[in-house]
Amino acid sequence: MQILKEKDALKKQIGAFKNEGLKIGFVPTMGALHDGHLSLIKAALSVSDRVIVSIFVNPTQFDNLQDLEKYPRTLDEDISRISEISKDVLIFSPPAAEVYGGDITSQVFYFDGLEHQMEGKYRKGHFNGVGTIVKKLFELVEPDKAFFGEKDYQQLQIIRKMVAKEGLNVEVIGCPTDREASGLARSSRNERLDPVARQNAALLYKMLQKARENFGTKSATDIISWVSEELQANPDLKLEYFEIANADTLESIGEKENGQRYRAFIAAYSGDIRLIDNIALN
Repeated sequence: MQILKEKDALKKQIGAFKNEGLKIGFVPTMGALHDGHLSLIKAALSVSDRVIVSIFVNPTQFDNLQDLEKYPRTLDEDISRISEISKDVLIFSPPAAEVYGGDITSQVFYFDGLEHQMEGKYRKGHFNGVGTIVKKLFELVEPDKAFFGEKDYQQLQIIRKMVAKEGLNVEVIGCPTDREASGLARSSRNERLDPVARQNAALLYKMLQKARENFGTKSATDIISWVSEELQANPDLKLEYFEIANADTLESIGEKENGQRYRAFIAAYSGDIRLIDNIALN
């Protein structure tokens, strides 16, 4: 397995792949890999000649420095997990200075308003950080296809928008959310939950499922009120937001319209651990 930390070495290897006419699949991650990440790597392997996985905890997308400091860093374990799937995967795990140079700041993007919805309301500057690192990595890796999980659906839409606006030649592939047996969406942050909290956190997915069941017969306003009341009565979870939004524009809705796709989005805290999830409603 090839593990590179310097972008010049990566570019040299990418050049060799391109000269051979090989199709490159790319899975950008922040490490602490779980089965959800591995499912993305498997998807990339199934349609690519070569797969590159980046492992890089991106400082510019954290609005909370404590969250950045607490984010798990498990490179040796990550390498071992990837090697169990394929020893042909190339891992790019650079230090921050290698990616950003001496100026670890975000580029400012305009994502046609996608950045102001949901996560954007609570995590100022987050999507500028996401756009900055993904653009840098796309320019380094030059992938034909890049794979992202739908658990971070807003991020997925942001990246698609960035690719279109920046004119980048990469196909962005959204992959279904991978879930634990309880229904909890897999996340690196789940490892910080104790067993009881981890089980309680599965309520978020149950709320989303119930919202989908009721979406055909009840108004968005009624569903939002019901979810809010249910979680306010739960001492183990603190709701940050629950929204029903257009799947393309991410704008919250008041009334449903025929021919439109909708999703429900939720964010909540279990102690100091922030969890998000979403589900297609139609």
